[in-house]
Amino acid sequence: MASSYNVGGLLLIGLIFHVVYICSVFDCYFTSPVVHGMQSHGLSSAESKRLVLIVGDGLRADLLFHKNGFQPGIPDGPEIVAPYLRSIVESRGAFGVSHTRVPTESRPGHVALIGGMYEDVSAVTKGWKTNPVDFDSVFNKSSTTFSFGSPDILPMFSRGATPGKVMTWCYDADEEDFTKDATGLDIWVYDHLESLLQNATTNATLNSQLRAPGTVLFLHLLGLDTTGHSYRPFSPEYMKNIQVVDQIVRQTETLLQKFYQDDDTSYIFTADHGMSTIGNHGDGHPDNTRTPLIAWGKGIRGPLPDSSASSHDSFSKPWELNHLQRRDVEQADIAPLMAALLGIDWPVNSVGVLPDVNPTRPGYLLPREGDRTLAKAAQVNAKMIIEQYRVKHELKQSNTVLYKSYGPLEGAGPSNRFSKLHLIERAISEEQWRTARELSADLIKEGLEGLRYLQTYERTLIRGMAIAAYTGWAAYAALFIFRPLDTYGAHSSSGRAIVTGLAGLALMAFWTLFAIQGSPWTYYLYIAFPCYFWQQFVVQVLPVLRDQTRRIGYTQTVLYGGLLILSLQSMVSAYVERSVWSMGFFLIGIVWPVGTWTTESWSRLSTPYLWPASCLLTAIFPLLSVDKTEDVLVILAGGLSMIVAGTVFSQTIPRRRPLSQLFIAQGILIALAMVITSSSVHHLQAKLGLPLLNQVAGWIVLVVASLLPFVSQVQHDSARSKMLMYFLAFGPCFVILSISVEGLFYVAYSITLASWIEVERSLRGDLERVKKSKSVLQYRFQPDDIRIALFFLFFVQVGFFGTGNVASISSFYLSPVYRLIPVFSPFAMGLLLVFKIIAPYIILSVTFAAVNDALHLPPFSLFLVALTLTDGMTLTFFFNVTDTGSWLEIGQTISFFCISSLLLLWSAGVCALGEYLMVDVMAANQKVTE
Repeated sequence: MASSYNVGGLLLIGLIFHVVYICSVFDCYFTSPVVHGMQSHGLSSAESKRLVLIVGDGLRADLLFHKNGFQPGIPDGPEIVAPYLRSIVESRGAFGVSHTRVPTESRPGHVALIGGMYEDVSAVTKGWKTNPVDFDSVFNKSSTTFSFGSPDILPMFSRGATPGKVMTWCYDADEEDFTKDATGLDIWVYDHLESLLQNATTNATLNSQLRAPGTVLFLHLLGLDTTGHSYRPFSPEYMKNIQVVDQIVRQTETLLQKFYQDDDTSYIFTADHGMSTIGNHGDGHPDNTRTPLIAWGKGIRGPLPDSSASSHDSFSKPWELNHLQRRDVEQADIAPLMAALLGIDWPVNSVGVLPDVNPTRPGYLLPREGDRTLAKAAQVNAKMIIEQYRVKHELKQSNTVLYKSYGPLEGAGPSNRFSKLHLIERAISEEQWRTARELSADLIKEGLEGLRYLQTYERTLIRGMAIAAYTGWAAYAALFIFRPLDTYGAHSSSGRAIVTGLAGLALMAFWTLFAIQGSPWTYYLYIAFPCYFWQQFVVQVLPVLRDQTRRIGYTQTVLYGGLLILSLQSMVSAYVERSVWSMGFFLIGIVWPVGTWTTESWSRLSTPYLWPASCLLTAIFPLLSVDKTEDVLVILAGGLSMIVAGTVFSQTIPRRRPLSQLFIAQGILIALAMVITSSSVHHLQAKLGLPLLNQVAGWIVLVVASLLPFVSQVQHDSARSKMLMYFLAFGPCFVILSISVEGLFYVAYSITLASWIEVERSLRGDLERVKKSKSVLQYRFQPDDIRIALFFLFFVQVGFFGTGNVASISSFYLSPVYRLIPVFSPFAMGLLLVFKIIAPYIILSVTFAAVNDALHLPPFSLFLVALTLTDGMTLTFFFNVTDTGSWLEIGQTISFFCISSLLLLWSAGVCALGEYLMVDVMAANQKVTE
């Protein structure tokens, strides 16, 4: 058999390989939008002296605009929740929906709003609090920006700005407490704006800054986001917070009118992202991307009639605003709108398109010089996009061998960008305003397509390397299954040298190309892995694989191959269609036993129908809705079922006093968790805050219960007792951190795994091959091992999709986390959610180790089979990744690829952990066997 050292080496290589190739997705699909060395452009005149940007963090468009939006859930709710903002829409402003992009988080949303650029999701490693790179923004182009709000948002706009350009007033991070009334955060912002203006009456320098042309006042109102997370959008608390925001907008306009005593202020009210009905904005709900946009004041048009409601759809028709034009924008379009109003240079990395560029649709501006200004603004917009294209094109051209230019902008004669810019200039000089806007719109479209061309220029190369790498990994992992001889089969030493030399030449050729092009260092690793994998495969496995195919039979090989591909692709589809997981349980729990088990197989089972029953029970959970409400009775039912299941299972274990005492102590901890959780839920739902005693007690129970199995000195003589110990240990986790049926899922999942051990033992435990392997411990691959490996992969993924949100990757509820961490702390909260995800894998790890031991196989033998299979899924997910379309499609495709890649590594950890946790039991079994 392969030594532990060899398996460890394989896992280490696999770890490095998959982490590196997760990076390939970001190199392939997401490159930084920030480039340097660009010239900035802007209008020569301003429409207003100052601009006020108010962002209602986490505000959904429909709940702001919808009449009776909170009814019938809140019968006494107002017909119009934000009367002041609605009066602006109906009488003196322009409105629409601002569509955000992935990732729908506060920081990237504000970057899009104020910097005019979209960025990739790699910034999640910084917790959405800081930007990965310095960027230009409307704030940096202003004379001075005065900003008030969250310490998570404001500092990033001052970090890369000119010193003194962006001034910030932030409350303490501890004030972002999910158990408190979050409207206090928004009131704090208004109070400090009021204090600033009051101070300006006695501070000449401050007064001068506030009155200078090009001033921006930024009010970041975080209360709605905090309230939505705590109570969900369709709650009285969220409704009240909208009312507070509406009042703040009214008071702000009154306050500024009193201070400036003129009509030279422009106002923009919007949101950075929306929120789903369960109170999240990082999941897959489309309401996360639909945010309100209302603009009014100096330089902005009033409402326009829409007699046929042509600008409305089923989303906005219930708002009863069908008689007015709804003008939607992309979120990045707001940055050029603000720059045009202030007459400042536009952010150099902005890819936003001013709504007024397209002459066939109404925009937002009402400039003093009318169509002339609109034409000049469209020209500036086109220049900014083409300037970005120019810099990136020249950079790519200078660093790329055999570079192919983007034809629509680099062709000869009138088809190049210079000629097109000249045509726009000539149209303006001839006062052909509409023509200038049309030409600008066309050039902007081509410029954005050109930027897209440059961004995806090397995508084919990276995809080709990924295909070679992932298939090569599967081939390389086969080395550890077929156990080739040290003589390398039929290959001569000269043949091995030729193969190795060719692989080395290919590697050096690619490395030379990458060096000439100045490619990222990751590219060198991307090509190194497939070269190494395939070199090892050709010189070692190919002859052995041929012999194995002959032994198994070509027909059976093709049949197993087809079933394998079908199974893997079914699991791929299950990431989107959760019912596939239920179908999987039906197939393995009913169809497989009925269709293939013999009467003798059924008779060897101590509880014949436990496996089908447990599979059907677990199959229920993926069919449940992912939209859950906090239900303390269901949570307590989950805790009670853990105690009952533990009690029943303990009856099958030989009684020893230390074991009984351990199980009783663990049951008491589950009961304590039930009491603490019930009390915490009551206090939080009643808005009484989280009692310190509950918080401390919850942490104590969670930590003690989780650590008890690892510090206990109780000796175990069977796999069953160990499994029960770990099952009970993580019961409190599934009580304290559950919102609904997660605890019940945990019980059903664990019972299924326990019955799986007996099933495999009964089916294969007395085969002659196994009897022989008891003495030599030599693994020999059999086709049925693929089935067991597929079962393992199935349970690995169900363990993830079934935890927390019941078979849903799309939503991670935060409500249970508030029972332990009431103050906003994204990484700490994330760690708790990850801990809840990990818990079922402890059960799976000891189960798989027990299966391996029950079949008397060497450690990791079955896992090595699984190791060669999973990249069939991973490669599919790699090609499914997209950076276009809805943010839901983008976010899910990225997440699915990363999860698929990491689950392979996670599976290795599961197996290693199981071998470690069950080492004493397996050692005892080995002695009995001997």
